[in-house]
Amino acid sequence: MAQSNFKAQNVSSLFTLCGCVVNTNRASSFSAPVKKKRQRFVEKNGRCNVQHGNLGGETSRYLSDLFTTLVDLKWRWNLLIFILTYTIAWLVMASMWWVIAYIRGDLNHGHDSSYTPCVANVYNFPSAFLFFIETEATIGYGYRYITEKCPEGIILFLFQSLLGSIVDAFLIGCMFIKMSQPKKRAETLMFSQDAVISLRDGKLCLMFRVGNLRNSHMVSAQIRCKLIKSRQTPEGEFLPLDQCELDVGFGTGADQLFLVSPLTICHEINPKSPFFDLSQRSLMSEQFEIVVILEGIVETTGMTCQARTSYTEDEVLWGHRFLPVMSLEEGFFRVDYSQFHSTFEVPTPPYSVKEHEEKNSLPSPLSTPTPALTESHGEKEESSDESETVLCS
Repeated sequence: MAQSNFKAQNVSSLFTLCGCVVNTNRASSFSAPVKKKRQRFVEKNGRCNVQHGNLGGETSRYLSDLFTTLVDLKWRWNLLIFILTYTIAWLVMASMWWVIAYIRGDLNHGHDSSYTPCVANVYNFPSAFLFFIETEATIGYGYRYITEKCPEGIILFLFQSLLGSIVDAFLIGCMFIKMSQPKKRAETLMFSQDAVISLRDGKLCLMFRVGNLRNSHMVSAQIRCKLIKSRQTPEGEFLPLDQCELDVGFGTGADQLFLVSPLTICHEINPKSPFFDLSQRSLMSEQFEIVVILEGIVETTGMTCQARTSYTEDEVLWGHRFLPVMSLEEGFFRVDYSQFHSTFEVPTPPYSVKEHEEKNSLPSPLSTPTPALTESHGEKEESSDESETVLCS
């Protein structure tokens, strides 16, 4: 009984990957599968919906690249680590100055002018903490200072300077890199809400639109598309998230963008395209996800920026085209972003490119002679040639 339940759970999880919910109850085993809202691999805002689990001992790899780990953390954790690190470092160093004063007996001669302490005017922990802050921040009030009769204080001062430089370089560098990351630049790169399929130059194409809201340009902008679709190999292997490249002009250089105004990215559906057998009817039952990746160099900072989005099968409109957003005015071109996501219907064949080519490849019975007629005609010509030869002889 437990084994049958385990098999039922495996079957249910397998069909869940495909986007269907299957009832494993025997009484309703012949009912049609109910389509479930499929989980996206990449969200519309570009966030990858993947979580890593059961790493085991592999989590130590994060510590080997501690700087990148801190940069990848969220801001609240960065600020917490920043505050805790400085607070602990200050308390530890102030405690070390207080320990030196305690061991030397300076705390017992706090107001004795004839006594030469290790650090002048340090007679308790608050005064030791203030001395450390004044030294670390290079304030230098002059009221507290190290005397020449304290070699251990000189050594601790050198150690404090080195440690402070390391902590400042690490944490401030981490915060600077995090603030200068071009993630926010990707938010000013727009993608159309839907993709469309229609004819362009007599060819069926999958199209979507990209735009740049800022006046600063994206240098060496390049776009790539991936098709995420579950499939089964001829050997029976099930690939739940198989990735396939969609050609958006790699061979012709059309994938290199001059993103000054909104551009429509086009994928021609041909025999090499994974959408070769996609029709308007099959689009309703297909399950796939198109991941779009736009990369470029931010002109102002010189850092690489990447923007991502995705389109599922219900976000692909068959027989639609994007509305124009460019207009010519006096001395410049104006972009109307209110129509950026708008589409309108256009006449588009409902069948796939494969079906269209198969229809065009069918021979016409009026234009092509039958083999029987050809053979009989050849036999008549041979007999006439033989008769002419006999008469001549």
